Amino acid sequence: MFGLLSQNEPSVRLVGPKIVIRPLQRQDEKQWAEIREVSRSFLEHWEPKWPGDATSTAAFRRRMKRFAAEWRDGITYSFLIFDRADGTLYGGITLSNVRRGVAQAGSVGYWIGEPHARRGFMSEALQLLLNFSFETLGLHRVEAACLPSNGPSRGLLEKSGFIQEGLARRYLRINGIWQDHVCYAVLRTDPRPVVPMYD
Repeated sequence: MFGLLSQNEPSVRLVGPKIVIRPLQRQDEKQWAEIREVSRSFLEHWEPKWPGDATSTAAFRRRMKRFAAEWRDGITYSFLIFDRADGTLYGGITLSNVRRGVAQAGSVGYWIGEPHARRGFMSEALQLLLNFSFETLGLHRVEAACLPSNGPSRGLLEKSGFIQEGLARRYLRINGIWQDHVCYAVLRTDPRPVVPMYD
């Protein structure tokens, strides 16, 4: 089934009780730029160093083009997170580095706009993405990593069924500095919260 999702532009839409996650579209540019800019100081501590034009039209188009190409290649599935009722953009969640063959695994990353943090939206988005990863893509394992100091992210992963597996030294370059990360993973067979799916 995952091969069908890699043709043309991505059009998957996953609906939960409070949110909808779907791939980036052209009409999202204004909301995306606004929430990223408003949340810049909140997000910069946890992300790769932002380029000078991080919230520009050019940056948005580069991101959209790259995500569409990687979706078609079956290596990255990037979604934005929206309020189910009014379409407010809350953040983003991505399954990347998808490996097939003997691994059948991928890595999840996410961000949430500062005004919407710690309100349960990312918990729901993460379960929708895991459903997609295991049921639609047929993966066996989804991995995640976060800074040891990122208590909210560690709590989210643990509450979502991820198990801590170790520490990767200087694993990712965050805000311009190579930093250690705590590594987590969840297997398709592991217990995790159930989030209802809607059409």
